[in-house]
Amino acid sequence: MVDVDIRSQSHLWQDALADPAGTVSAAARSACAALGDRGDVAGELCVVLADNAFVQQLNKDYRGKDQPTNVLSFPSPDIHRIVEPSHLGDIVLAFEMIAGEADQANLPLENHTAHLVVHGVLHLFGYDHVSAGDATQMESLEAKILSGLGIEDPYTDRPITSGSEVSYG
Repeated sequence: MVDVDIRSQSHLWQDALADPAGTVSAAARSACAALGDRGDVAGELCVVLADNAFVQQLNKDYRGKDQPTNVLSFPSPDIHRIVEPSHLGDIVLAFEMIAGEADQANLPLENHTAHLVVHGVLHLFGYDHVSAGDATQMESLEAKILSGLGIEDPYTDRPITSGSEVSYG
């Protein structure tokens, strides 16, 4: 079982989504459940609902990139402990980036947010999209998880996670 701790850094999320905590929790738990082949995924993770300025500062501090990005993932050093629950890591979402991407791609904000939470969880577990092969594997897993949530494959027409980054803090 995965406990999802949701922290709100920005009121923008509550103003734009009917149930930000529900959207985030469902996506995070579904992603962790899909990783069951790696052992029983148990523990907790924290998702911070932030704004662009907050994420930009984290991106600058931890990655040396002075710009916002849609999602940052900070895996816990003990993420691969399977025997007892542990802290899996932190995911930070930038509202304006995500809302802008959803608007540009004509996607419901809830769906794009869920997608980026799934994307962030996969980063916590070492998935990446640097090489074409890794990107294909990660995107396929994302599409499968999102399908279980009733969300269409976001990669059918275009990649929408090009701004996504992983950070190891």
